[in-house]
Amino acid sequence: MTTHNPVIFIHGLWLHATSWNSWIEVFEEAGYTASAPGWPGDPDTVAEARANPESIADHGIDDVVAHFAKIIQNLDAKPILVGHSFGGMIAQKLLGQDLAAAAVAIDAAQIKGVLPLPLSALRATLPVFKNPANRHRSVSLTAAQFRYAFGNAIPAEESDELFERWAIPAPGKPLFEAAAANFDPHSPAAVNTANEMRGPLLLMMGGRDHTVPEAVTRATLKQYRHSSAVTEIVDFPDRAHSLTIDHGWRDVADATLSWLRTHADAIAKPAS
Repeated sequence: MTTHNPVIFIHGLWLHATSWNSWIEVFEEAGYTASAPGWPGDPDTVAEARANPESIADHGIDDVVAHFAKIIQNLDAKPILVGHSFGGMIAQKLLGQDLAAAAVAIDAAQIKGVLPLPLSALRATLPVFKNPANRHRSVSLTAAQFRYAFGNAIPAEESDELFERWAIPAPGKPLFEAAAANFDPHSPAAVNTANEMRGPLLLMMGGRDHTVPEAVTRATLKQYRHSSAVTEIVDFPDRAHSLTIDHGWRDVADATLSWLRTHADAIAKPAS
């Protein structure tokens, strides 16, 4: 039987959980048991999510963390978490709570303490912030907005195809919570970055990402400076926020698997 810890993939805003399907196949070929549960309220398919946008609305960061913590409780071993965008923030929170064996946070949303707020990130999230009522609503992107936020480093035709395949409405609440994090002493965007007993963490960033620019990820890395636990960073200079789903996704997946092999001794569970 496999001695690998199970892997849970966590999607971010505006992508459906099934966008991880290719990753699941590659990880299972590598010997992992892998799954990609949706966020609370997520319908099973992209079509259903688009048809029922309010099922996704008004779920905040704490709701998502509690949802995945409950899933983890039913596992036989601590999982490896691989999260993209807000999924990367959720993965960091769960790792800081010692609920995961390791985490890979890809273009992760900013956590409490991260100060840079690049203009491109403001523009990418404007569809949510332009209306304060969106805090309690779900918000959809247009194809043009998706191209700016996700697909700016790939051909327009590919961006449009990814939009049609994977884009769904997203709750506005997590973005409002993250935006207010540094003014809220009890912010749900806070992560226990000082935890020295946690498992290894890898931060990945795309150098052309408009939604989570490099400055945000590098500032996130600095938040872990008081912990001696393994914290590393990998840069994909020519990639943007679509790096987990576009034509170069396999490079990112392979880099993730390589990093997990490097730290296998630190995260392996006993054979059963």
